[in-house]
Amino acid sequence: MGLDGTGSGTQRGAGLHAVPAQPGSERGTRARIARLILENGPVTAAGLSTRLNLTPAAVRRHLDNLLADGMIETRTARRPASRGRGRPAKLFAITDVGRSAFEHAYDDLATSALRFLAEAAGPAAVAEFARRQVADLERRYGPVVQGAAPRDRVAALAEALSADGYAASASGVPGPGTSPDHPRTSPGPGADAGRGEQLCQHHCPVAHVAAEFPQLCEAETEAFARLLGTPVQRLATIAHGDGICTTHVTAPALLNTSANTRASSHPDANAPAHPTAHNRTAIGGISV
Repeated sequence: MGLDGTGSGTQRGAGLHAVPAQPGSERGTRARIARLILENGPVTAAGLSTRLNLTPAAVRRHLDNLLADGMIETRTARRPASRGRGRPAKLFAITDVGRSAFEHAYDDLATSALRFLAEAAGPAAVAEFARRQVADLERRYGPVVQGAAPRDRVAALAEALSADGYAASASGVPGPGTSPDHPRTSPGPGADAGRGEQLCQHHCPVAHVAAEFPQLCEAETEAFARLLGTPVQRLATIAHGDGICTTHVTAPALLNTSANTRASSHPDANAPAHPTAHNRTAIGGISV
């Protein structure tokens, strides 16, 4: 669907989202040009003219409109020394505003697909879809996280998430009076690990979809617990309007302490604990 469909893009790019664009229409052609720039990187007006079989004047008109909307920007191509002196070529590249417009449109398509799945097969099908989506992430991250020293595994997971665009960081649990929205004021990864750690994601590529389908966040949280081998608890999410996604990671040492305490307070050392519902956390995909 991309920029041709209905979406909730940024205000400056709203002109491409107001109504579905018809193929061959002014807005449809403009959307095709923006998509080509997004998918192929910086390109010249002549290159676009050839690809779309349009006159240079028509292409320049659409480029001017995209520039006015902030969807694209101009860059100067470097001319090889062997080409001699002359006027450098002008390249057109997508901006963050333009890229965001595409992302919102893809979100709308994903949301519509999940709505259909929920209606046709029920909420359980959405949850299973979310788990399958996260399974690929878990397979890729597993060797990275398990290959790190135990005290560095949260940081290793944060680094892997950042490589996938989540802008993640790991930090020690903030002290009293420290806002969870400002993890930089807390100790660094591995510091005071006896209190646990926080995994913060400053960007969520599927926040718009997860706002309606929390199963995506739940599946991700369960995957974090399995990867780290310790209970985790989601404290805040971008999908619910928080500034960042914050996940508390329980220190393994606290698990041992808790197990020893239960064993000493129960005649049967295998007697299960019964946490209250609001304190439940995820480990291995199971609420504990």
